[in-house]
Amino acid sequence: MSTKTSRKRKLGAKATVVAIAAATGSLLAVHRQCQALRIRLEQHEESCAATHQHHINLANQQRLHWELLSKAMEDPDLAAVLDTYEERLSTTKHRQFLFANALYTNALLAYRIGNVTEAELFGYLRGSLQNPVFRDYWEAARPHRASLEPDSAEAQVGRMVDKLVRDLDEADTEEWWVVGEPPV
Repeated sequence: MSTKTSRKRKLGAKATVVAIAAATGSLLAVHRQCQALRIRLEQHEESCAATHQHHINLANQQRLHWELLSKAMEDPDLAAVLDTYEERLSTTKHRQFLFANALYTNALLAYRIGNVTEAELFGYLRGSLQNPVFRDYWEAARPHRASLEPDSAEAQVGRMVDKLVRDLDEADTEEWWVVGEPPV
């Protein structure tokens, strides 16, 4: 009887040791997973903070851009500094181009920081292209866009607008709001 009890105790002790070892292994695995998740979370937070700071920088740049354009629109002497178009523009036309540029860069910023989708930007610019002054500005600024990095957001949007201009010019309908293929 004492041998059976001794064996039961030994088996019970071995089972306990095995159970403790299994539990310890499981806890270590869970701990490793938690550590990996913590590291991923920290990396994600850093990425979000960097993206947020990038958006703040873009917004600050846009604000400065608007301030400079506003000064140029108010003062022809300052506007002359920004007259980089191939043809000579009247003061009025140049002020209009400066304002068209401000509208375009504002829409581009809204897209870049995620305030509007690419499809919404497409719709806004399709409407803007109904204005002859904006169309003239877009064509006159073509050489300016030629120096953009091909993969930049502005170059991609520029190509989208160029295609939209072609689509609008070739359209057989007066319903301009249905012309072109909005991005998906």
